[in-house]
Amino acid sequence: MPDIRFRLNGVETTVDADPDRSLLDVLRAELGLAGPHFGCGASECGACHVLLGDRAVTSCDTPLWSVADKDITTIEGLGNAERPHPLQRAFIAEQAMQCGYCVAGILISAAALLKQNPAPDEAAVRAALDRNLCRCGSHNRMVRAVLRAADEMAAP
Repeated sequence: MPDIRFRLNGVETTVDADPDRSLLDVLRAELGLAGPHFGCGASECGACHVLLGDRAVTSCDTPLWSVADKDITTIEGLGNAERPHPLQRAFIAEQAMQCGYCVAGILISAAALLKQNPAPDEAAVRAALDRNLCRCGSHNRMVRAVLRAADEMAAP
């Protein structure tokens, strides 16, 4: 098997794995990351979203070979307890999560949106989060949190 190299959360990473394995499987099983979750396995729920460059992609159906020499960011690379990303702070402030299963993917989708559109309106946020399923019904709080984060990131 050939080594696959990519940048994971800003760190050069090499994986010796079947290039046809899903990125999600490699992130969780080989690299020990718990942020991206397995939800549906069919690219329908968003629980496995990661940033591929500046785009949110489903890692459950992204083959490892396709990320060679690319930048991957998981929720672990977005921010941490000492230096949370503005989205993470806003989700806490708005109490925009309940069970938490979908939140990592939703935060990744929101981060992709804010990279492409730093000043989204409510409709743009809803459209960006449309591919993410949340069974807890926290959508309205999540939308408020993304708008709050956008405001914080725009402030001087």
